[in-house]
Amino acid sequence: MAIHIAAVDNDPDLLDKIEDIFRHMDGVELMGCFQEAVAVVEFVKNNRVDMVFTDIVMPDISGISLASELSKLDYAPAVVLMSSIPGFSLEAWKIQAFGFIEKPYTRAQIVQMVKRYKRIIKMDIDIV
Repeated sequence: MAIHIAAVDNDPDLLDKIEDIFRHMDGVELMGCFQEAVAVVEFVKNNRVDMVFTDIVMPDISGISLASELSKLDYAPAVVLMSSIPGFSLEAWKIQAFGFIEKPYTRAQIVQMVKRYKRIIKMDIDIV
């Protein structure tokens, strides 16, 4: 079963880079790439998305606000925040994002985050 992923970045070059990474990764299906965070909320409401990789600093709403909106959904995806500002890693932790990747990211970092997700979802543990 493939992991369904969406990516968000207002920088078209970085969006192309992450799209290329996901298009050449086994076990994932890239559901969509977006330059505006607002569009992702609507997309996730209507499509099964397991993970969202998002830039934090964007013109419409921040990746942190996006993560907050997505967490309210019945089927909330795991959100990985990405930024060139390392201080945002603390914000990612505070909002309980699935992960944080500092830009400029590498293919290895993206792959590692997807592997971590796969490992966690395979754990069939009931938490009471």
